[in-house]
Amino acid sequence: MFEIHTTAKYKKQRKKLSQDDRDLLDGVIYTLASGESLEPKHRDHKLTGELKGFRECHIKPDLLLIYAKNRNALILTCVEVGSHSELFKG
Repeated sequence: MFEIHTTAKYKKQRKKLSQDDRDLLDGVIYTLASGESLEPKHRDHKLTGELKGFRECHIKPDLLLIYAKNRNALILTCVEVGSHSELFKG
C-alpha cells in the first residue's frame, strides 16, 4: 500500500468539489494507493513536457487528477484535481 501525500493546492481544489465528486476521487485514489490498475474508463496516462514524471487520470469525463507515484518509497502524491481547462490553462 502506498502512503498518500497531498499538496496544498490539491487540498484547496478538493474542498471545492461536491461530496459525490470527492467520493469518486477517494475511490480512485484508494485504487492507486493499493497498487492496482485503474479501469480503462479512467484513461490513466503519463504526462509530457513540463509535467513529465506525473500522471493524469479521469475521475469523470471533465474531472481530472494529476498525481505522481514513487514506487521506491511507496508514496502516492496527489498534486492537483479539477477540470481540464482549470489544470491546463494557456
